[in-house]
Amino acid sequence: MTTDTSRALDPSLRGKVALVTGASSGIGTAIARALAARGAAVAVAARRRPLLDQLVAEIEAGGETAVAIELDVTDETACRNAVEQCVQRLGALDILVNNAGVMLLGPIEDADTEDWRRMIDTDVLGVMYMTHAALPHLLRARGTVVQLSSVDGRTAGALTGVYNAAKWAVNAFSESLRQEVTTRGVRVVLIEPGATATDLASHITHAPTREAVAEFAAALRPLTPDDVAAATLYAVTQPPHVAVNEVLLRSVDQQR
Repeated sequence: MTTDTSRALDPSLRGKVALVTGASSGIGTAIARALAARGAAVAVAARRRPLLDQLVAEIEAGGETAVAIELDVTDETACRNAVEQCVQRLGALDILVNNAGVMLLGPIEDADTEDWRRMIDTDVLGVMYMTHAALPHLLRARGTVVQLSSVDGRTAGALTGVYNAAKWAVNAFSESLRQEVTTRGVRVVLIEPGATATDLASHITHAPTREAVAEFAAALRPLTPDDVAAATLYAVTQPPHVAVNEVLLRSVDQQR
């Protein structure tokens, strides 16, 4: 019996260029570090420039290449400029990781609808703007786009209605995109983490919901950003003919 060695995983991303949004903390930082550790040149993008500069210095100290790009993904022109900066400074774009997002949970009744606008602008339109701007480069490179969604893109619940709507939109957009570009060599990957130890929940403006989320998180062993980064690396380091389209991961303690 022979073994098909062509299916062996090549763990190296040497020569590849990745752009990671929301890279100033949490999952975005972990993914940027992981991609760089595999040899990719990484453009790290977010609003908080000092944190990006720290991350770039850390990656460069490890002998890899990184550049910082200040970016608000709710600004379509800024998204286009970020993609062009990445290509100009690093020479290409092979992997786009759309990680930037907010999670402003709370009841629908008496909601502050500004929270809704922020979520839709960031979590939905930001993903669309970045994907649209990057697509010509990804098609040229036969590259990969990674969309950070959530288990909440599959299961709706009380206090998460608009966040659910935003993540379901990301899932639907990504599947439509996959059908449009997969035969042209571009892989579309949806990463759907459950409860993860990041600072997202601290930004919830509705105090009772913020407290409830904190209690929920304290009752389980959440995923870490490195867990999500490992899932992302698994998807982007598969052989070119293999498309890992969805990765759903939860803590073993999380039931829904």
